[in-house]
Amino acid sequence: MSGLMDGRVVIVTGAGRGLGRAHALAFAAEGAKVVVNDIGVGGDGSATGESPGELVVEEIRAAGGEAVVNGDDVADWAGAENLVKTALDNFGRLDVLVNNAGFLRDRMLANMSEEEWDAVIRVHLKGHFAPMRHAMTYWRAESKAGNPVDARIINTSSGAGLMGSIGQGNYAAAKAGIATLTVQAAAEFGRYGVTVNAIAPSARTRMTVGAGGAMAEMMAAPEEGFDAMAPENVSPLVVWLGSAESKDVTGRVFEAEGGKVSLADGWRHGEAIDKGDRWDPKELGPVVEKLIASSQPPTPVYGA
Repeated sequence: MSGLMDGRVVIVTGAGRGLGRAHALAFAAEGAKVVVNDIGVGGDGSATGESPGELVVEEIRAAGGEAVVNGDDVADWAGAENLVKTALDNFGRLDVLVNNAGFLRDRMLANMSEEEWDAVIRVHLKGHFAPMRHAMTYWRAESKAGNPVDARIINTSSGAGLMGSIGQGNYAAAKAGIATLTVQAAAEFGRYGVTVNAIAPSARTRMTVGAGGAMAEMMAAPEEGFDAMAPENVSPLVVWLGSAESKDVTGRVFEAEGGKVSLADGWRHGEAIDKGDRWDPKELGPVVEKLIASSQPPTPVYGA
C-alpha cells in the first residue's frame, strides 16, 4: 500500500460489519490508526450480544496495524463524546471521522409507527451530528490554540436520501438530512481546517440484502468475475477523502458503486417567473405548468 494515511488517526462508526468494516480495514492498510466503533446490534438495531468490532480490531492488528475498539452509542450525546475521547486517549489526536453507523426499520409511511420513525432518524441523523459536534470541539480548540488542523469528516448518505425509496420513508428522510448536514457543516467548519463530504454508496450489506426482492437479487454476489456490490469497492474513495490529498474538496456528495464514482448535484434554484407583484391564485395554474414544462423531470423514487 501507498501509506496514504500514515500518521493519521481515524474513527469509523458502525465498523463491525459491511461498509464500516471495509473502511476500517482500508484505512489501516494505508497506515492509519483506527478507532473501530460498533455496539453489536442487528440490522434493525436490536441487541445481539455480539462484538464484531473486536474481530475487526484483531484483523487490523494481525496485519500489523494499530486499532482499538469503542462500543459507545453514537446517537447518545455522552457516548459520542466518549468516542472522540477514545481516539485522543489512545492515539493523542484525531484527524478523520467517518460517520457510517445505522440500521433500518422499513415500512410504508401509512403503516409506520412513531417508534420506527424515531429510531431510524435517531441513529442516522443524530448519530452523524453528535460525533461530528464533539470532534469539532476538539478541532476548533486546536485551531484556536494555533495548532495546524487538516481534518476530515466523511458522512454516509444514500441513494434513498437523494432520490427517495418506497417503503423507506424514515431512512430516506434521515439520509436526505445527512446530505444537507454535510453541505451545512462544510460551510461552517472550513475556517478551522476541516473538510466535510458525504458518500451515497451502493453495496451489499446486511441492510441491502435484508431488503429482499429485486434489491436482494441485485446485491447478490456473482459466481465469478468482478463483484460490483462488494463493500470494499466503496472504501478507496472514503480513504482518499480522509487523506491530506483531499484538502481542497469539501461540501460534496459522491455516489460510489463498483468501479464507478460520480458527483451527486443537490437542489438548485430552477426556472423562475416573476410577476413583480403578488399573484392571484387563479393566475398560477398556467405559470406552474410553464415552469414544469421548462424544467428537467425529477429522478424517479427508487421502487416507484
